[in-house]
Amino acid sequence: MSAAKSSTGTFAPLYQPVFAVLWTATVLGNTGSFMRDVASSWLITDLSASPAAVAMVQAAGTLPIFLLAIPAGVLTDVLDRRKFLIAVQVLLASVSLTLMVLAHSGLLSVSALIGLTFLGGVGAALMGPTWQAIVPELVKREDVKSAVALNSLGINIARSIGPAAGGMLLAAFGAAATYGADVASYLVVIAALVWWPRAKNADDVLAEGFLGAFRAGLRYTRASRPLHVVLVRAAIFFAFASAVWALLPLVARQMLGGDAGFYGILLGSVGAGAITGALIMPRLRDRFDADALLLGSAIVTALVMGALSLSPPKWVAILVLLFLGGAWITALTTLNGAAQAVLPNWVRGRGLAVYLTVFNGAMTTGSLGWGALGEAAGVPGTLLIGAAGLLLAGFVMHQVKLPSGDIDLVPSNHWPEPLVAEPIAHDRGPVLILIEYHVENHNRRAFFHAIDRLSEARRRDGAYGWGVTEDSADPTKIVEWFMVESWAEHLRQHKRVSNADADLQGKVLAYHTGREKPVVRHFLTVNRPGLV
Repeated sequence: MSAAKSSTGTFAPLYQPVFAVLWTATVLGNTGSFMRDVASSWLITDLSASPAAVAMVQAAGTLPIFLLAIPAGVLTDVLDRRKFLIAVQVLLASVSLTLMVLAHSGLLSVSALIGLTFLGGVGAALMGPTWQAIVPELVKREDVKSAVALNSLGINIARSIGPAAGGMLLAAFGAAATYGADVASYLVVIAALVWWPRAKNADDVLAEGFLGAFRAGLRYTRASRPLHVVLVRAAIFFAFASAVWALLPLVARQMLGGDAGFYGILLGSVGAGAITGALIMPRLRDRFDADALLLGSAIVTALVMGALSLSPPKWVAILVLLFLGGAWITALTTLNGAAQAVLPNWVRGRGLAVYLTVFNGAMTTGSLGWGALGEAAGVPGTLLIGAAGLLLAGFVMHQVKLPSGDIDLVPSNHWPEPLVAEPIAHDRGPVLILIEYHVENHNRRAFFHAIDRLSEARRRDGAYGWGVTEDSADPTKIVEWFMVESWAEHLRQHKRVSNADADLQGKVLAYHTGREKPVVRHFLTVNRPGLV
């Protein structure tokens, strides 16, 4: 899309009409979603005083994201994104419309509220990866990072406004009116998506199908050690930090004696703190690395949980939740940024979907666990246990450093096209690739060390099997082999090799002593009709 006006800096994407319209619509849509969540979280305390029931509502909203984030990431790559987003918005509007009708008629029950919250979580799971994936379509390439930052800012604006507005609307007009406001917000988003003049994607002969894309995403995740570090640290942090979110409605109502409006103010305070944290984040990153920022987030979150366990005055609770918002956005952006930095563009949506799965899985499991513990130990005791666990986990995991994210993942396109005698069907496979090296005996140890590092890249980019063999008659002849499921997947592999991978290959080739480049051969499974 061409910009209507040239600009640079943080707010440059807002000068581009399509991004500005969709950004404004999503802020309104997210505001409505937070209003709905406030109404649901508060209504469950009317329907049941059980901490487990209250935590169940929190878990019902995050469980679908845990279950569906990865399939949603795949769908993002294989469906028309605009139509997909419209369908999801219709689903979410239907959920809130049903909640509005049930609340107005007095028929809303604990089971219905949990079930509809689960359906709303399904919509959020389907929508999340797609919203992230469309950003490069809405702005110029040089504005993508600013657009991502503005999306985070928009979410926190909605987080600041939505809960407070929802709480006031709930207190003044009731749950039905609050849910009705959410329905109206979805209509705004649907109208913006219908208006969006999205260009049709050109046909790609190597386009992946759902199952193939699903397998490729899982293969990459399984083979990427830097991503494993991010996922483990995210899982542990959010599992402990989820205690404050699972029990906050009971803190507001039972421990602090507040009403729905006060609960909305508490959540609004978290949102305001998140906005403040987002604005000062560049300065914090200039002074501290990612590991220090994540440790600081754990310490601040634990202190807030400890303060809330003491049933402080209401104004103190509002104040400390400002710090919770700042710590929360710091942890979210730090971990999300680390995940983004280790994912190449071709698998970014699926990799981020795995990250969302871990994030929401930790939040869901944590919410259920903290809710059950709250039944036995009480809300104040549970908050103290969560705070102590988060502090301990923060200092222990600080020793497991996050990846620096400074590797070059831009495609190198340095692999030559494979030689073929005749055209090969894309679905034919599996494919065996052999690369023959000549390595002198005194270089064997260094060669094997270098090629072991290269094996991770082979598996990430599509190989499901990899190994190294040597010629029994000539040990200086070493063959690297790897298996790919189809000819099309191998051609995609050619497009996925990054500049960082090219550097690794260069280190391996440094030990090849042959006059020519290593010989590369491709072997296909032979179709033998009539033979068993």
